[in-house]
Amino acid sequence: MNAAGRPALTLALSKGRIFDETLPLLAAAGISVLEDPEKSRKLILATSHPDVRVVLVRASDVPTYVQYGGADLGVTGKDTLIEHGGQGLYQPLDLQIAKCRVSVAVRSDFDYASAVRQGARLKVATKYTGIARDFFAAKGVHVDLIKLYGSMELAPLTGLADAIVDLVSTGGTLKANNLVEVERIMDISARLVVNQAALKLKQEPIRHLIEVFAKTVAARP
Repeated sequence: MNAAGRPALTLALSKGRIFDETLPLLAAAGISVLEDPEKSRKLILATSHPDVRVVLVRASDVPTYVQYGGADLGVTGKDTLIEHGGQGLYQPLDLQIAKCRVSVAVRSDFDYASAVRQGARLKVATKYTGIARDFFAAKGVHVDLIKLYGSMELAPLTGLADAIVDLVSTGGTLKANNLVEVERIMDISARLVVNQAALKLKQEPIRHLIEVFAKTVAARP
């Protein structure tokens, strides 16, 4: 504990796949989280290590918490980092977890190839506006971006948009909603991010975690 009674290290995680897939990495460092975030209402979780705690935040907020010192380090997807910009963050490791891809998807009856080839304006719904803007600009395609935060698949089905740019894992949700993946923009996995000031002030424990995580990732088949 420091003088304020705060644990030496605060790790920001989001609930779900990233949380679940970070647990084995923490276990390799001898750290276990003492409560299940799906069953507890707490947003700050103690661990088996008295100097380490976990704070639960929205996935899109992890880089912000780390950048401004609300957490010393965190785990977040490459997609979130690109949208955030990564300012003020040290990014030592690709953890090779929470793998998926960012793709373009449309209704199965939409002639995407012709629309893109003819240079027509596309209406694209996404929460990844930065990634989508850069991707279509590189193709020379004019797009009107509509920012949404959830139920992306509804946008083409209701006529709100011609296409969506979203995370795809198995493609099952697209198929169930009569959508097809037409372009793969980039592969995504989760990164470890570290507050640069914390890296100087708490160098030993942070470096130790980085080393353990790196060895664990490298040892995977």
